[in-house]
Amino acid sequence: MSFLAGLAAIAVLAVLILVHEFGHFIAARSQGIYVNRFSLGFGPVIWKYQGVQTEYAVRAFPLGGFVGFPDDDPDSDIPPNDPNLLRNRPVLDRAIVISAGVIANLIFAYFLLVTQVGVVGVNIPQPAQNGILIPELISQPVSVAAKAGLQAGDVILAADNKTFGTSEQELKAFTEIVKSHLGKPINLTIARGDQKLSVNLTPEANANGEGSIGVRLSPNQKIVHRRATNPVEALKIGATQFQQILIKTSQGFGQLVTNFGETASQVAGPVKIVEIGATWAQNDISNLLFFGALISINLAFINILPLPALDGGQLAFLLIEGLRGKPLPNRIQEGVMQTGLVILLGLGIFLIVKETTQLEWVQRLFQ
Repeated sequence: MSFLAGLAAIAVLAVLILVHEFGHFIAARSQGIYVNRFSLGFGPVIWKYQGVQTEYAVRAFPLGGFVGFPDDDPDSDIPPNDPNLLRNRPVLDRAIVISAGVIANLIFAYFLLVTQVGVVGVNIPQPAQNGILIPELISQPVSVAAKAGLQAGDVILAADNKTFGTSEQELKAFTEIVKSHLGKPINLTIARGDQKLSVNLTPEANANGEGSIGVRLSPNQKIVHRRATNPVEALKIGATQFQQILIKTSQGFGQLVTNFGETASQVAGPVKIVEIGATWAQNDISNLLFFGALISINLAFINILPLPALDGGQLAFLLIEGLRGKPLPNRIQEGVMQTGLVILLGLGIFLIVKETTQLEWVQRLFQ
């Protein structure tokens, strides 16, 4: 990971956070709601500007940000019953402000995808020869596939005499065969370059007790790089990519809930995300646009989760208030939010420390 590529990835994350907070800010100001702070980052202030109503600041650690309201500011000279304080607004007005960050991230993600399609171009998959591609083998612990001699780049043509095409349905069909053959041998016909090979392997149990051979799978498709020929086509292709990312992201979060034991280890923190972004940027700087769209959509999904200290948690409080006709007592809300914040900060620190120690240049320091 090069230094410049790492800086580019951090810059993308900072922009996405800025977009998220700007969504909250615009939603509040457009309704006449007071906003007294707009900050990119956390920690010590390295630059600030005092506007007529709002203090704008850039802080030392760019992986975060916040929009502040004077509702609970003890130094504010605004009367507590002022109708333009956020807490004095109807539930719908507050819900718009809270959800605006998520909406801004989704809109910005679509804008990035359309820009990439129209300006840089994208890789569009085209059907190739039949079979299911193995782009990657899981190496830790050593997978069944690796022990059997399979390699990244191999194409699975058949399993137990069932041949496969290039569609997603064929991929799912092979996955079901593997799951149902726990402890039972499977004969695979694979293509490796111009060679056809026969491989026998026996799936082992994964965290869910289902058969697994330890590989990543994808349809065997030829990739064609091209730009959109006109704005309408750019909007259309961008919308298709946006929809695909939304579906994949929702499926990923669904698996995190239903198969927590298997997917929790794949959760990435800020350091891992920066490392992935830097790798993409180093290979092709244009990939940063897609990386930004992907992370922006994931940021929207994370923030809408009904967890304390996130936008979704605040929306959950508003829903309860709407159903009860009055808000929950402040002590309950503050207790839940503080507990959630401590948990999220603890998880963030854990992931940062864990992923930093796994970086190659850090490991070399201790060798």
